[in-house]
Amino acid sequence: MAKYLLMRVNIYFYLLTKMKHTTMKNKTKMITIAVAAVAILFAGKVKAQTTDVNKFRFGIGVEAGAPTGNAHDISNFELGGTARLQYGASKNLALTLTSGYYNMFGKEIPGQDGLKYKSLGMVPVKAGIKAFFAQNLYFSGEVGAGFETSAFGDFKGDETPGLEKDTKLILSPGLGYASKSWDVGVRYENFSGQSNNYGLVGLRVAYGFGL
Repeated sequence: MAKYLLMRVNIYFYLLTKMKHTTMKNKTKMITIAVAAVAILFAGKVKAQTTDVNKFRFGIGVEAGAPTGNAHDISNFELGGTARLQYGASKNLALTLTSGYYNMFGKEIPGQDGLKYKSLGMVPVKAGIKAFFAQNLYFSGEVGAGFETSAFGDFKGDETPGLEKDTKLILSPGLGYASKSWDVGVRYENFSGQSNNYGLVGLRVAYGFGL
């Protein structure tokens, strides 16, 4: 029993130590905001006609990604699915609303005899833009909230005292290719708040259609 309690304490302090290493978080936010601003500026200048003006589209996508920052300490792989509603505001600018579910699969805790972190679940709700700078190619920028469905750093088999589910601010710049039916995009997504910041580099492949 004492050995089990000691193991839990070691895990808890290991996570606290990792969470302190967030000195790059301000730079990450600045880069994210800057890329989103560039996307907005391009939207007013480019002439590529790649969106249907005043029309809605709906797409369903599969996502895979690599966790970064503090999330890399507990997971090596993310898999999820999202639905996206899109509105053509102009010939080269679309507005988007995206939600779904991300799952960051827990990995083994170093030195703990096969004990694994619990997978971190996230429900994102994001508003964004797609600004086309060439035929079928676009910059994207999204902002929103991410709702954790499990406590960050918890491990399988029990709930660690003191760990809570948080709501994160999401900032996400990206680059993609869109045709009449398919949308393939890569992005960096940053989750910040409660002194625990992390992110993911993700790929989304989606099938869409007009409404």
